[in-house]
Amino acid sequence: MSAAHIRQSVEELAKHFADNPQDAISRDKPAVATVESGLRCKAVGPKGEVLITDMPAPIGGGGSAPTPGWYLRAALANCDATMIALRAAQLGIELSQLEVTVGSRSDNRGLLGAGDGEAHAGPLDVQLTVRIAAPGVPAQTLHELVQWAEAHSPVGDALRRALTVRAEVQVA
Repeated sequence: MSAAHIRQSVEELAKHFADNPQDAISRDKPAVATVESGLRCKAVGPKGEVLITDMPAPIGGGGSAPTPGWYLRAALANCDATMIALRAAQLGIELSQLEVTVGSRSDNRGLLGAGDGEAHAGPLDVQLTVRIAAPGVPAQTLHELVQWAEAHSPVGDALRRALTVRAEVQVA
């Protein structure tokens, strides 16, 4: 899609939500995961989307697919890249380069329940690097564009903010 199309779509949707704020709240599409074998899992979306994960051999997996944690980092990288491109289109900035790299550090004792409760199961921290270029656009403008995108990234927001997670168990 062209930057003009993105800009127009965002403007129309923002106006619609301003006029109809009740329409801005929506239920996100669910993902349903099942274990295929061992630690290999398959998540399926409502339109048949598929995401396969597996754990590495040292923890008992087959290493046949990326780990769920990698998909978390990939989701953040893609979401931030999307939001940067969206904001650039809103501002009429044509990007010549955009690359978002997301890494993290983890204490693997946490996922094993080891470490006397001092180790968390999730990442200790997340590092994000953005390589961006746009001919004729000042560096400060590109920094501000990335800061805006970071502040409005749904995946980034979910990682920065404590969310209520409720687990319902249905025993069959």
